[in-house]
Amino acid sequence: MALASLIGFIGYKVHSVASELTDPPFYRAQPLARVEETYRELAQGDPGGTWQTREVEGLQVWTLKRSRPAPGLVLLLHGFGDDRWGSSPALRWFPDLDAAIFTYFRRDDAMRSRTAIPPVTFGARESAEVVQVLHDLEAQGIARRRVVLMGRSLGASVGILALIKLEAEHRGPLGGIIWEGAPASSRDFAERLVRGPRDRFWHPLLAPLIGELGSRWAARLGRYERWETDLLSQLATFRLQTPALCFLATQDRLALPQNQKSIASHFANIKVIEVPTWHLQCSEVLGPRYAEAIRTATQRWMKNGGREAPVQP
Repeated sequence: MALASLIGFIGYKVHSVASELTDPPFYRAQPLARVEETYRELAQGDPGGTWQTREVEGLQVWTLKRSRPAPGLVLLLHGFGDDRWGSSPALRWFPDLDAAIFTYFRRDDAMRSRTAIPPVTFGARESAEVVQVLHDLEAQGIARRRVVLMGRSLGASVGILALIKLEAEHRGPLGGIIWEGAPASSRDFAERLVRGPRDRFWHPLLAPLIGELGSRWAARLGRYERWETDLLSQLATFRLQTPALCFLATQDRLALPQNQKSIASHFANIKVIEVPTWHLQCSEVLGPRYAEAIRTATQRWMKNGGREAPVQP
């Protein structure tokens, strides 16, 4: 009976982890009226701008053109269990730049129309969509050295995975990337979900096993290979030339600080700001200094056109 209970518990946790990795239970697409209201508010802010939408290989990409000439554009990448609406308020941190946003796989539209909702693939497929959007921006005449990526949580992993693909094209670096709390892989994140905010007596023995099985199941449901989500593996022989700004949450249990430092070490030009909190809370802890760091970095990147002297992480 004890063995059966243990097996049942493991099975339940594996199923829960796999389900959460592919279809975050807390995600709810916002009503379009609320989305449009948010966009109107952002368009009226300083210095304001105009929203437009276009189709890019099946994706719906929204762009904000500032009312005065901008030196570049920020492409905002949403995180786990979020969409373009959830990431759009971050535009306030980039008053000098035009902007672009989109939802991976158009999951928000699928949820609103109650059609089949594509599974989250933890960056394996999402990163390819970022590459599609970047290529479309280039086709419109926006040089990649004038494009900045920003992602937090899974958005950070998606951005870095996309950056690996883009720099592998040998067509130069982007203007910059700002990232915070990038999960090292789907397997690592699965184990972190099991461990949660507090240590339990059974974690050392069962958490790695449940994370392993749960991430395997999620990869099968999402039809991707787990190595496609593994940042440290893909960066093993890669040194990114795009300049970066990293907010490193030193108390994080979902994106471990040691993994963040390892990821940061693969950037030739990076500034790391350590913050005593969890990721997604760095902006709250730093207050105005968060926006100041972003604006200082983007102004420098746009001035230098993506070319900077190496800075040690």
